[in-house]
Amino acid sequence: MAGSSGACAWRVLPAACNAKHTKTVIVPSQSGTLKLQPAQEGKPAEEHYRYAHLLPHFSQDRYPPLTPYEHVDPGFRALKHPNPRAFLDNATSVVELTPNLGTEVHGLNLAEFNNDQRDELALEVARRGLMVFRDQQDFIDRGPEFYREWGSYFGRLHIHPTSGHPQNYPEIHLVYRDANTSFNFEINDSITSTVWHSDVSYELQPPGLTTFFLLAQPTTGGDTLFTSQVSTLKKLSPQFVAFLRTLKAVHSGVEQADFSRSGKRGGVVRRDPVENIHPVVRRHPVTGEEALYVNRQFTRRIVGLKREESETLLTFLYSHIDKAGDLQARVKWTPNTVVLWDNRVTAHSAIVDYGESKERRHGARITPQGERPIPALDGLDLSN
Repeated sequence: MAGSSGACAWRVLPAACNAKHTKTVIVPSQSGTLKLQPAQEGKPAEEHYRYAHLLPHFSQDRYPPLTPYEHVDPGFRALKHPNPRAFLDNATSVVELTPNLGTEVHGLNLAEFNNDQRDELALEVARRGLMVFRDQQDFIDRGPEFYREWGSYFGRLHIHPTSGHPQNYPEIHLVYRDANTSFNFEINDSITSTVWHSDVSYELQPPGLTTFFLLAQPTTGGDTLFTSQVSTLKKLSPQFVAFLRTLKAVHSGVEQADFSRSGKRGGVVRRDPVENIHPVVRRHPVTGEEALYVNRQFTRRIVGLKREESETLLTFLYSHIDKAGDLQARVKWTPNTVVLWDNRVTAHSAIVDYGESKERRHGARITPQGERPIPALDGLDLSN
């Protein structure tokens, strides 16, 4: 883990150049922002980093607990459209990545979508779980004000309690790693970097439709894996699914907060960590599909079961998710790719296989909150 001494453990990073053609370093300002500054004279010039204004900022701001809000999914409106897939009409290519998960699209500009098209997009992402849009430089280059406007259309924007964000734009969650620094929630004492999760599932109202893109990426590697939690559930026997519908689980943000407090993530915790109870099987509010809703990163225990029973059941479900290669899709990042997924019906994992290249991977996530997870079993009490 880089950054062992907290948010000030930045070292040389090939990121930009100045008029004297000197190397640059990333250093923290007093406000916690990563800055590009000249280093030693006489060094070869480095390429200017186009997205230096979106480097991680670790503010010391404190936020109050999140309060409930009424979420109305835009996909509901698309159900009434004559053709809910009309937004794809002008695409030059629409390819299903797998039968049950993922669609790749070429020839559309997400940045120019009107409200009807955004509604249709929300519905299609809910149905397919994952959509990959190529050639989206216009979207990416419109900047953080546009990112906020885009995300706000799909729900209240989540501010991550521990991650870096562009200065003055806490709603934009940043993923960053280079040769010397990492602000991802990673555990280096494991034989694998694959950790399946649904983003911040510990919140009372976890995310729904999520948008993510890379501003910089390694030449090869750094892909993202996705799996359909609708499909993982369908693989199980009806009797077992009926049992799972009666269960609820605790999702916790405590470990992630403690990791940051140790100085390894960025050293800040802006909102006290929470734990919330969610159904093990949830229902999508628009499509009505049922999906498994546990994940190795944030789910901690099954409510009402003894410790050994809970651990055995969760270990089985995690293993099922891990092994289900026939239910997964792998996104290979190319420049100017924008990916959207529905956190309610998918899980995903970064693949950290590019460390030896010492190249930068810099991503931005726009994370609208959805509704409180709806139990697949009507009347399931989520109070305790």
